[in-house]
Order: sequence, then structure tokens, then C-alpha cells
Amino acid sequence: MPAPARHRVKIPVMTPAAPATPGPAQPSRLALYLQLIRWDRPSGWLLLLWPTLSALWIAADGWPGWHLLVVFTLGTVLMRSAGCCVNDVADRDFDRHVKRTAERPVTTGAVSVKEALTLGAALALLSFGLVLTTNPPAILLSFAALAVAIAYPFAKRVLAMPQAVLGVAFSFGIPMAFAAALGGVEWNLRAVPLSAWALLVANLFWVLAYDTEYAMVDRDDDLRIGVRSSAIALGRWDVAGIMAFYAAYLALWAGLGLRLGLGRWFMLGIAAAAAQALWHFTLIRRRRRAECFRAFRANHWLGFAVFVGTVADLALRR
Repeated sequence: MPAPARHRVKIPVMTPAAPATPGPAQPSRLALYLQLIRWDRPSGWLLLLWPTLSALWIAADGWPGWHLLVVFTLGTVLMRSAGCCVNDVADRDFDRHVKRTAERPVTTGAVSVKEALTLGAALALLSFGLVLTTNPPAILLSFAALAVAIAYPFAKRVLAMPQAVLGVAFSFGIPMAFAAALGGVEWNLRAVPLSAWALLVANLFWVLAYDTEYAMVDRDDDLRIGVRSSAIALGRWDVAGIMAFYAAYLALWAGLGLRLGLGRWFMLGIAAAAAQALWHFTLIRRRRRAECFRAFRANHWLGFAVFVGTVADLALRR
């Protein structure tokens, strides 16, 4: 008889499971907050800083002292950061439709509206604490500066050129610098000379120039979602308008500087700024998004040139 067949039992071979591929690390709250205030993009607060410091040097007739320098430098950074919080909350429903802004923390929901407003309020309070170390005229002006900064994000809904409101907001450090340098202990604004307000108006044209470059980047998206901007209002005259804004800014700032006693070194700074404005024309004339954005981001060097010319003139004329 044949031998009975042996039953072979198959023992399953247990292969180790492949390790799970870790997903992208979630950013910390601190990283999200730094992204919200554009910490990685200092060009934003530099655009505010250079005209403010230029005005501070002019008002003080030279070196303003460490106290005012620290107050206006830190205050500028803090208020620009607070403004980013308010702006992102106001624009959260628009930003999701714009490629450049769709990943902002408030827009994606990574940072809640309450968190963003709380952070913005905390930063504004820190800035106000710095202003309290100056004098009553500067304190009075800080309330007006805050009101204009809050109003800007909503101006896009009603004004054809909301950049004009931004220009006032970004230039308000100029009269505040004059108030802090020249003001006394009285609660009035008589210490702020007319020249300070004239410099604010002159600087407004620079803001119109660089923020129109910025608006050219988003023009197609803005038209689609119904947001107003100077780039849309100017239409085919956008490049000509920007160059006219640069010319008005440089001519007015130069004329006011000469009237206030500045001289050749200051004018060299103006000339360096004018050369940069001409370079910007070569970038924006084809209206390409990347080149318009490059022009916008390089604008702080234009303001820096004017600042260096101002400082050098006041230091060397003695």
C-alpha cells in the first residue's frame, strides 16, 4: 500500500509592514504667527521705516538720540505687523481666490480670526507703550495713525484707489517723528510744522507708486473677485501713472528738503533714488507679474537712498 500523503501546513511568512510615510510637519503656533505678520518679508516694514527715520533726522536737525530711534524703529515694526493681522482678517474671503495669498494662515483657517485680532491688538498696545514714552503731541497723532491703518483694508471695497489711504497710513510716522522731536508737554499739535504734513503728502506719492506695482501682480485676480486697486483704475496708463507718482514724490521731497536746509548730499540721495525709479520702469513696462513684484520688493532701497542722503547731509554740513 502506498504511504499516506503527508499534509504540509503552510506557515505564513510575516513580512514587516513598511513604515508609514510621515506627513508634512504641522507648523507651530509661533511659526504661524510669524507667517501672519510677514516676519520673513522685512521689505514691508522697511518701506515705513525709511521715510519715518528721514523725518526724524530732519526734525532733530541731525542725530535724534537713541531713545527716539528705538521708539520709532520698534514702533514701525510692531504697527506694520499689527496691520498685517487686521488686513488678513478683513481680506480672508478675498485672499482664498488669489494665488499669491491663498495660503495665508487666516485664509486657510490655521489661525482663527480671534487669534489674529488678539495678536494684532497686543502688537498695537506694545507700540502704543513706546509712544507713551515720548510726548503728548506724538500720543495724540498715534490715535489718528491707528484709525487710518484700520480703515485701509476696507477702503478696497469703496474707493477706486485705496492705495491713497494706504499712503496716508504708511506716511503717518512722518508727523509723529516731528511731534516727538519738537513737541513739548502740551496736549496740542502746534509743535508739528506744516512742513511735516507736506512731507507726508510727498511720501504718499511714493506709496502710490510702489503699491500700484504690487497691485499689478494681482490685477487679474482682483478684477475677477471685484476688489478695487490703483492698477485697475489706471488701466493702460498704469506704467505711466507709476512713473508720474515716482516723479512727484522725488520732486516734492527734494524741494521740501532744500527748503528745510538740506543740500548736496541730500540731493545725491535723491539722484540715487531717481536712478532706481528708472530701473523700475524697465521691470514693469512689460507688466509681467514676477517683474512687477520684484520692483515692489526692491522699493525699500529707494527709500534707503533718500534716508542715507538725509543723514549724510545733516552730518557732513557741520
